[in-house]
Amino acid sequence: MSSTVRTLVSRVLITPALPRPRLRRLAQLYLGLYLYGLSGAMLIRSGLGATPWDVLHQGLSLQTGLSIGTWSVIVGALLMLLWIPLRQRAGIGTLSNVIVIGVSVDVSLWLLPSTDLMLWRVLLLVSGVLVCAVATGCYIGVGLGPGPRDGLMTGLASRGLSVRTARTLIELTVALSGFLLGGTVGVGTVVFMVTIGPLAQVFLPMMRMPEPTSHGDGDPEQARA
Repeated sequence: MSSTVRTLVSRVLITPALPRPRLRRLAQLYLGLYLYGLSGAMLIRSGLGATPWDVLHQGLSLQTGLSIGTWSVIVGALLMLLWIPLRQRAGIGTLSNVIVIGVSVDVSLWLLPSTDLMLWRVLLLVSGVLVCAVATGCYIGVGLGPGPRDGLMTGLASRGLSVRTARTLIELTVALSGFLLGGTVGVGTVVFMVTIGPLAQVFLPMMRMPEPTSHGDGDPEQARA
């Protein structure tokens, strides 16, 4: 590999400012990513409307026969290519996000039963949104790199759009695309889009880990060592 290629890869895939992924951070990261996939599966199983991105994944799944989780991985990987012109940098959390959430969605869909009982469907919807908020706080709070979809949002915001506008435009675009492909858009999709921001803002401070210090990765135990 030439020095030019190595330099390009390091700029895209490495974020020097990120804390080192010690065990506590990794445990919270992967718990958050698993819960994120679980929350997406809960909304899909509710039949009342998936998250905007899962509407797209669901639509692609219906058109190709590949699983929803597989398309989550494919789309996440493709989005990382868009990070290059947007000058976004990935961390271990970003790469893990691409893979773990897709696997979690498929496993959770296999575990969760389908039902026509409206009470159970509403419970899945409400619980799914809450679980997603907790999951967002978990994986963002460790500071090991944003997800590929988050990076697309912040990259567009750095080009002059507000974060709210960038997120709204992205989610409306992917939800509409997924709907045209056969994905489920419904009240759950709207509830998710309206509530996930405020709920994540509640849970993020609770899950945020201390910033790295000169003594270690910012954990109190490490700082005292």
